[in-house]
Amino acid sequence: MADARMNPSPALPGPLDPAVVRRAAEWMARLWSGEASDQDRAACEHWRAQHPDHERAWNRLQSFEDKLHALPREAARHALREPVRTGRRRALQLLGLTAAVGGIAAALRGTETWQLAASDHSTRTGEIREIALPDGTRVVLGTATAIDLRFDANERRLVLRAGEILVTTAPDPAGAHRPFRVHSRQGSVEALGTRFVVRQEAEASRVAVFEGAVAVRPARAPEAMVRVGAGQGTVFFADRAQAPGAVADSAAAWTRGVLVAEDMRVADFVAELARYRPGVLRCDPEVAELRVTGVFSLRDTDRALENLALALPVSAAYRTRYWVTVRAR
Repeated sequence: MADARMNPSPALPGPLDPAVVRRAAEWMARLWSGEASDQDRAACEHWRAQHPDHERAWNRLQSFEDKLHALPREAARHALREPVRTGRRRALQLLGLTAAVGGIAAALRGTETWQLAASDHSTRTGEIREIALPDGTRVVLGTATAIDLRFDANERRLVLRAGEILVTTAPDPAGAHRPFRVHSRQGSVEALGTRFVVRQEAEASRVAVFEGAVAVRPARAPEAMVRVGAGQGTVFFADRAQAPGAVADSAAAWTRGVLVAEDMRVADFVAELARYRPGVLRCDPEVAELRVTGVFSLRDTDRALENLALALPVSAAYRTRYWVTVRAR
């Protein structure tokens, strides 16, 4: 009888990086959209071939997709694209069941794709849209933004899941004092009769106030409240908030579909522009520290790149529509 120790089983692959799963989910969502081009499909194939984990994440999601075959496929896709809350909720319930069977529910729920599909209101990459809340408050949603609403007898709560919003609060029509609060992953921003921007980043949240004031409370240190007045902004984390500093009116220029660059590093310019276009937009380190000043379109990012090339000795190199590098000319 052979000794099993002489024929060890091959090592099992380690857990997948959530970022890889997220990217695979984004590719699958794009191909599910019904609007994918041949270039999209070729770019996806290229990404899958770049690393074994890319293909492993894709196959795991693909097996998850296969479990949907028992459902009306076009109806499921339509529900994911449908902006009405009930359609999204129903689609996510179905996806949640099949994802749990596939063992990837936790990874999917952490993706931007999941956040956008599950939210009460959301925008696609590059989309900017204004909505009215039940109390009359106006909210402008920036690119790839997702929010949930939690209005009850005690407060008016807006949960920012992803992206960036401009809030113009209205008096509470209920006649009671229900504070209006925006909750991000790092804490809460309470409006004190105001107009302000909140942006959710990977490790922090940013606030810029244009009218009135807000009270910022970090999630793990609410006693460390910081008041931010008109013309000021701050960055806060789960355990602390930075001291308020001056902020320009141009911090809300994105609501008009423009990016106002004032002596901005090209690396920062490219990173901001990348938020408004699908795929990968990167900056070559050789030109990262160049500075640019001007007004650029966020609704037409290709034109913005052309204008950048007119202002500086750089060019945009397109490998595909979804893979662009800003480099020295």
